[in-house]
Amino acid sequence: MIEELIARVAAEDDDAIEELCAIADADPKKLTPYLGALLDLDVVWPATLYRAADADVVGRVIERIDGGRRPDQLNNLLVILAHTAHPLAEGALHRWSTQPPAGSGELHLNALSYAHEGGWTVGPDGSRRDLCGSTAYRWIMRETPRRADGPTCPRCASPLWTAADLDTTEPAVSAALAHTGWSGRLVIETCHFCACYTTLYSQVTPAGVTTWWTGNTWPSYLPNTTEPEDPPALAPVPGPALPSPYLASAWTRGGSMLGGRPDWIQDAEHPDCPGCGQPMDYVGLIGGADLDDYGEGAYYLHLHQPCGFAAVNYQQS
Repeated sequence: MIEELIARVAAEDDDAIEELCAIADADPKKLTPYLGALLDLDVVWPATLYRAADADVVGRVIERIDGGRRPDQLNNLLVILAHTAHPLAEGALHRWSTQPPAGSGELHLNALSYAHEGGWTVGPDGSRRDLCGSTAYRWIMRETPRRADGPTCPRCASPLWTAADLDTTEPAVSAALAHTGWSGRLVIETCHFCACYTTLYSQVTPAGVTTWWTGNTWPSYLPNTTEPEDPPALAPVPGPALPSPYLASAWTRGGSMLGGRPDWIQDAEHPDCPGCGQPMDYVGLIGGADLDDYGEGAYYLHLHQPCGFAAVNYQQS
């Protein structure tokens, strides 16, 4: 089957690429023996096809970048290396962060910052830290009554939305949040309206206390006066375990997911913690299609356990 898809890719069949992407999401290792052939065909996007690339393919991508013959492919090749998360890729990104490869002048990021696309980062001590987990659960939406006396957004006065209420005493939650180091109850509240325009932070404790962060800012282009909007009458609860951490969908109903890897609509956007400046860990995705019949885009939830900050940002096409 995969051989046939590769042949169709060679014939410039875009549908074959989509079918290969579905395999990469469900079981990326199935593509490992065929990634060299894809590279031979100059298929360098979507980069997620290369999640399970072996040392040979990773080495070939590094050689292609070092050779400098295809600076037009540099961005895509760096994203490929980020998604492989291979030790060879990590070493190359480290090297290029101080010795940029040919074509870097056209990029908007330092080479090592591309690691975020693959869900990892390198800390101040030089050690790698995964920003995402390997265990995922479908998030099921449940109707939730809104508190009449609940907190409101300081800017638009909309009632705050409880985007997540989790407790690591539940095995599913504990597994999904293992990479964050969090233990206890985690409540993430945000303004569903303003989060569409800026990353909003809150301070959280393992007792389930959540407090709006007073340092939140808004873009200057937003009007000073807006009518308050009711938040979604839905909140996610963990559902069944998923066989792959790559099955979130920011586009389709049923795509909301706790844990695993985000389905970014745009570039990866792991917020920096307001407390220490380090990238925050990813918690989960809530798709607009799961909140409303006409919903679009997706909310992305994040956490930095050492500093006690949570964050919510939003992307749409």
